[in-house]
Amino acid sequence: MTGKVIELTEGDFEETIRTGITLVASYAPWCAPCRTQGPICEQVAKKLESRAKVAKLNVDEASDTAGRYGIRAIPTLIIFKDGATVQQFVGVQQESELISAIKRAF
Repeated sequence: MTGKVIELTEGDFEETIRTGITLVASYAPWCAPCRTQGPICEQVAKKLESRAKVAKLNVDEASDTAGRYGIRAIPTLIIFKDGATVQQFVGVQQESELISAIKRAF
């Protein structure tokens, strides 16, 4: 837990979400709402650096993982606790909502 947003791949996705609380934001570089969500996720990562991981997944490069988790629209944000989905959001989410949802996952 570094206080920075982790870039996930097909290869390290499962390992990353396996333990603890992880917020994963799915995105694509061409997605305008995703570019809005990115800085919000960076702020969440800074504020919760010792308590939760914040990661992003490029759905263009990780389509198998996106399909496995039912990601059909972006940005989709999923909160995982020890590998299990706790909550899922579709569309841009504000920092306060994400932090509250992550705290509820503890």
